[in-house]
Amino acid sequence: MRRRRHDGPTATRLTWRDTAAEALAAVVQRPGRSLLTLLGTVLGVGAFVAVLGLTSTATGQIGTSFSLLQDTTVTVDDTGAATHDSLAARETGMDFPGDADERLGRLNGVVDGGVWWNVPLRHPTVSARPDVTAAMSPAAGSDLTGLRVLAASPGTLRAMQPTLSTGTLFNAFHQRRAERVCLLGATAARLLGITRVDNQPAVFINGVAYTVLGVISHTQRLPQSLLSVLIPSSTALDAYGAPTDDPAEALIRTRPGAAPLIAAQAPPALLPDHPGLLRAVPPPDPHELRDQVNTDMSGLFLVLAAICLIVGAVGIANTTLVSVLERTGEIGLRRALGARRRHITAQFLTESTALGALGGLTGTVIGVAVVIGTALARHWTAVLEPYAVLPAPLMGVAVGFLAGLYPALRAAHIEPLEALRH
Repeated sequence: MRRRRHDGPTATRLTWRDTAAEALAAVVQRPGRSLLTLLGTVLGVGAFVAVLGLTSTATGQIGTSFSLLQDTTVTVDDTGAATHDSLAARETGMDFPGDADERLGRLNGVVDGGVWWNVPLRHPTVSARPDVTAAMSPAAGSDLTGLRVLAASPGTLRAMQPTLSTGTLFNAFHQRRAERVCLLGATAARLLGITRVDNQPAVFINGVAYTVLGVISHTQRLPQSLLSVLIPSSTALDAYGAPTDDPAEALIRTRPGAAPLIAAQAPPALLPDHPGLLRAVPPPDPHELRDQVNTDMSGLFLVLAAICLIVGAVGIANTTLVSVLERTGEIGLRRALGARRRHITAQFLTESTALGALGGLTGTVIGVAVVIGTALARHWTAVLEPYAVLPAPLMGVAVGFLAGLYPALRAAHIEPLEALRH
């Protein structure tokens, strides 16, 4: 304390240096209690920084994946399947022409595209043995009777971007000659016990043999193909007719940015006489997806961060209040020596604010480290927005100030004589 000498009554004052020194001494004298008090603020601020940073990082990663896959996929539905008023329907039994692959390939921006549908078999029985009834035996399992049979054009296969574990895809030659060949999805191949195709295995669909050309282990599009048997669309039309219950669809893979244009051009290119019978479905807006992901992730974890901050505030308030009770005698002595109430208030507020500031800085460092560490582990690009990192230490300061307000005011209202009796 310093006393200012002048001709009038003596007035006491507390400089900011004295206040800071007193606060630092109080924090250092009780290191264990100070660390435990900091923990809540560290967790709250660290969670705040980590949540916003990981949300921005994950949103950017989702946006990249979206642009690579979803933003290049267009589907076309046959909405006029019940009427079949088009010229194509009179030839193929559906509102897609027989040369759909070629028509789609001529559109600028289309990489690959073709038509596919569920083969109209009510209860298809697929077996790896000639005897159809063998597939229905208990030893074979009911899964063999639940495999789907899909008809797909060569353009559809290319648009799916499949990964083959063995063999090759059927092509325009098989399509043109309506060959009885097929591809197996990974799950279907496992159920049928087929792992290789160099010995030209065959599967039997309702007793009819189809030579297996390859096994698809993974696909970017049309994931239901992994549990299916795929045959050329021309073969399906010859053997089983046009689709009935489930209309045919076109799957189109476009270049990045071309999907909206292709969605507008595909129906008239495929069906110029009745383009309204086909409905193109472009990919959803990636901005809406990013916003939704950002809202869902941030909303949940920011609540957890707020809870941690509240816990930190309660911890600082409790510690400061206990400190006030323990130092009642010291407070009374200070008041007796001339310290004013505002000096006592400033002293304890500075202590609580210092604790909050240390917790905020530590939490910010930990939060940034969590974001960078997670990004490095997942091979992502870390995204840290300034609005999430820069204000974080100030949050700790605010929490410490507000938490110490009541204990500081209570300390300031302690009467000197009553305090000295303790």
